[in-house]
Amino acid sequence: MTIKDLEPKELWSNFYSLTRQPRPSKHEEKVRAFIVDWAKKNKIACRVDSVGNVILSKPATKGMEKVHPVVLQAHMDMVPQARAGKKHDFEKDPIETKIVGDWVYACDTTLGADDGMGVAAIMAVFASKTAKHGPLEALITTDEETGMTGAFGLKKGELHGDYLLNLDSETEGELYVGCAGGLDATMTIPYHTEKAPKGMVAYRLTIGGLKGGHSGMEINTGRANANKLLFRHLRWVAECGLRIISIEGGNMRNAIPRDAEAVVAFPKEHEKCILDEFDKVAGWVKKELASVEPDFFAKYEKVRMTPNVMTDADTQKLISLMMVAPNGVIRMSRDMEGLVETSLNLAIVKTTSSKNFTVKALLRSSVDSAKDALGERLVCLAELCGGKCQLSGAYPGWKPNMESQLLKTMKQTYKKLYKKEPQVMAIHAGLECGLLGGKYPEMEMISFGPTLQSPHSPDERCYIPSAKKFYDYLLATLEAIPVKK
Repeated sequence: MTIKDLEPKELWSNFYSLTRQPRPSKHEEKVRAFIVDWAKKNKIACRVDSVGNVILSKPATKGMEKVHPVVLQAHMDMVPQARAGKKHDFEKDPIETKIVGDWVYACDTTLGADDGMGVAAIMAVFASKTAKHGPLEALITTDEETGMTGAFGLKKGELHGDYLLNLDSETEGELYVGCAGGLDATMTIPYHTEKAPKGMVAYRLTIGGLKGGHSGMEINTGRANANKLLFRHLRWVAECGLRIISIEGGNMRNAIPRDAEAVVAFPKEHEKCILDEFDKVAGWVKKELASVEPDFFAKYEKVRMTPNVMTDADTQKLISLMMVAPNGVIRMSRDMEGLVETSLNLAIVKTTSSKNFTVKALLRSSVDSAKDALGERLVCLAELCGGKCQLSGAYPGWKPNMESQLLKTMKQTYKKLYKKEPQVMAIHAGLECGLLGGKYPEMEMISFGPTLQSPHSPDERCYIPSAKKFYDYLLATLEAIPVKK
């Protein structure tokens, strides 16, 4: 059996088609062309706006012309992550899938169900000859994962709906009515090099085997950050003549980093002692993380010595910076039990040919002032190290509207279908609803979706039974939208 054989077939066949289209963030040309061509073949009104969003429209079915118009919303891009050793070109290669029990996985890459399942559901509704609904639009945004470029660039007046259904949440049976805002931070710390002292040897230290995952959804699971662990190892031997040659860790600002490596040099006379210390730290970490990161490993291999190394002072400075840099959950919500209020993902670290050490982080908070204050902490930290920190890409949180008519309708519909109440929640991850709500303040919004686990990592998977419930619920919701008063 393949995913094309799963029910409902109209949903899964569309998702299969999307897995054939390369669509990493900022490289959505092929998937955009695919959606436009699909709309043309199905005689669906379609246009592409100035930033690359695809906007569809479909008239109401007979007898439902006067109900509130609805916008279905999802994003076309996906997070490109592959397991160590997996050769996969996300700009060219399709995503290969497999079914394991009740779950759909990719083969050692991200699956792209975030948010391919949302796009597939939109395609199914718009191509359906039997779905009942009022006037419909769809907004399929570009580059959501690395900057929300599509939502930022959407112009006022492009959409005409009263309600918006965001199909980008990850637990079936939960309705999201609020989300965290976000902020990008890039620290740039200059460093100096010098001729390597005589008698030094070079090693590559690699941290790997970590789960990674979504920096909003899974920041509170205790999963380890490979960048932080790498510098923890270096700190333990920092005073034994260690010098940094190069650093590279993480590759996506919204994915908890799974792998990191440092090429370092140290006096040959301390070689055995330092390697023993690396083993000692790795043993401590493995015990600490045994329940959450069972596959963690730290390995080292001897490499060719380079003519130049980072100065001792700058090596110590960068190690100290990374040891004290904040990471993970900063504060839990005081208003909603179990919800993360503010967090930071220390996502990407890298030495560059221009002799700068860069650190890229994604900050999230449901309290804008807390998010801004956290950003200023990084600014101050960078300045203390003789560098600078640029804050950019800020987007607002989405404030819950518990009196929403749309929320009332969707709660009633879910209970009618499944004989139980849905959970109404806020989410620590960023959703485009915050930005879209700023452009369309009168539009009522709800986010929901099928159950996904470990998005933004090669363990990403979609729970098959939840996909049918999600799609049936979407159709029932569209049919239940009330008439405009």
